[in-house]
Amino acid sequence: MMSAQTASNQNPNSDALHSPSPNIPTYADIQAIVADDFAIMDKQVFGSLNSKVQLVMSVSQHVINAGGKRMRPLITLLCSRLCVDKQSQSAMHLAAITEMLHTATLVHDDVIDESGMRRGKPTANATWDNATAVLVGDYLIARAFNLLVGFDSMPLLRLFSDGTCDIAEGEVRQLQHQHDPNATEDDYLKIIDGKTSRLFMMATEGVAMLHGRADLQAPLKAFGQHFGNAFQMIDDVLDYTGDVATMGKNVGDDLAEGKPTLPTITALRLLKDADHTAYDRLRIAVQTGKVDDAEAIIRLVQNSGALDYCRERAWDETHLAQQALNNLPADIQDSPYRHGLWQLTELAIGRMV
Repeated sequence: MMSAQTASNQNPNSDALHSPSPNIPTYADIQAIVADDFAIMDKQVFGSLNSKVQLVMSVSQHVINAGGKRMRPLITLLCSRLCVDKQSQSAMHLAAITEMLHTATLVHDDVIDESGMRRGKPTANATWDNATAVLVGDYLIARAFNLLVGFDSMPLLRLFSDGTCDIAEGEVRQLQHQHDPNATEDDYLKIIDGKTSRLFMMATEGVAMLHGRADLQAPLKAFGQHFGNAFQMIDDVLDYTGDVATMGKNVGDDLAEGKPTLPTITALRLLKDADHTAYDRLRIAVQTGKVDDAEAIIRLVQNSGALDYCRERAWDETHLAQQALNNLPADIQDSPYRHGLWQLTELAIGRMV
């Protein structure tokens, strides 16, 4: 990986690659950069639902209302303004489609994880039932592709169809390695490339493709990939250091569900030769999902040195995302939209500090 100093020297006018500055804007500040676009896009997310079945409408509206900060569509809108600095109905439409796909994956995740709450609100499967939730998730994916056809762009449709397959495969990979103490970091990277990073890549590369900016496709795709990787790694660290208010779930939930996350994979690797007793205790917890003393297991992971390694990996991916922004053409280096993307990387990594 290129060092921070080298990257900064190559582009002296770019933001320096360093720890988050003390004056990081809030998410609302970044959203305000494209406030008008975002407001229209947010309405389009709901306006794009047109099922003739009332239950589909009710469940879809429930899960979209329970959604998060709309980070993926926000990134799409910032990238769109980088490509062409004017309001684009097509870009707002594409941003709404990415949020629809993201929402569908969350609905399916909740069913797989048997989750009753998401971000403090009842999940669709808890409010209705698993069958209803799965089918409405399917509807959201189908509706997203129904809307994508309207762009009349085979390359864009191919990007999203290939990407959606990758997302599904990432979820299946995760399921394959559930409660698997032998999962490796390579397994983990393949999982998060599909289940997390791929949609960020579709959101960034897709809008460059939409605007015919072939020169921006590669750097924006790289930004999406590395930002997505960092985002997931940060989430996984917070599973051992955060709290319910920060995470929207209980600390240690991923361990109880047997998910192969980087902290547990790394802790098992570090403990295998250093502390057989601790290794066996963590291995059994991963295999069974039975964590009688969750706090003790969490401390075990924390004391193993795994989280320091995971933080470094999240920083590596953040730096690569920032370097992708430094690789954008010189005439948009000072763009407020590029700065907005940069600030999102600082905001994300700042959650872990």
